[in-house]
Amino acid sequence: MPKVPHALREIVYQANLRLARSGLVTGTFGNVSAVDRDAGVFVIKPSGVPYEDVTPERTVAVSLETGETIDSDLRPSSDAPTHLAIYRAFDCGGVVHTHSEYATTLAQARLPVRCMGTTHADYFHGDVPVTRPMTREEVETAYEANTGLVIVETFTARGLSPVEIPAVLVANHGPFAWGPDAFTAIEHAEVLEYLAAIEFKVRLVAPDAPRPDAFLVDKHYLRKHGPAAYYGQRRTRT
Repeated sequence: MPKVPHALREIVYQANLRLARSGLVTGTFGNVSAVDRDAGVFVIKPSGVPYEDVTPERTVAVSLETGETIDSDLRPSSDAPTHLAIYRAFDCGGVVHTHSEYATTLAQARLPVRCMGTTHADYFHGDVPVTRPMTREEVETAYEANTGLVIVETFTARGLSPVEIPAVLVANHGPFAWGPDAFTAIEHAEVLEYLAAIEFKVRLVAPDAPRPDAFLVDKHYLRKHGPAAYYGQRRTRT
């Protein structure tokens, strides 16, 4: 049985506190997890437990290999199988799921968050996609695991990079986001909600607004994330 690092539990505890303060979640909606690939586990919020009642010891570890709970009497978030599918398919260190207002609105409308300007391109190198609707069989059999597989299918079938576009809208459900760690995943979810609000308003005021040129999108994404990125400060050696 894999050993669960206490540091990983502490990270997930702190990340869930951060998520609760973010304004992205209501009640017990939403969850955030983090993975330790060397240990072969990820840790996630317990199912249905209010954020204020979560402690490091009450976070729940799940095996990356088997998907089984490790050393806990609590159930992991019901979305744990979705997180598992994302961890298995994408190179990421943290995953977050919310039901934030605007991103969920677009998910329920089955509309992507289009890349309509530089604010979007600073974080996402293209549209944040929406998945196809799930089939009856997918919903009635291993629903949460199939949710993750549909997310992976969306990126694979469309040739999208989960590093360059670290978020998705699940049709009729809501947003998932990820990143190199749990706190970056939350940042991506926060930015996604802001962009979804802008997209909602653009669709109202100018539904036929033209797309930006690709070279402008590339410029803003690559100046921050590309191999020759120059946004921000250089790291100094100590």
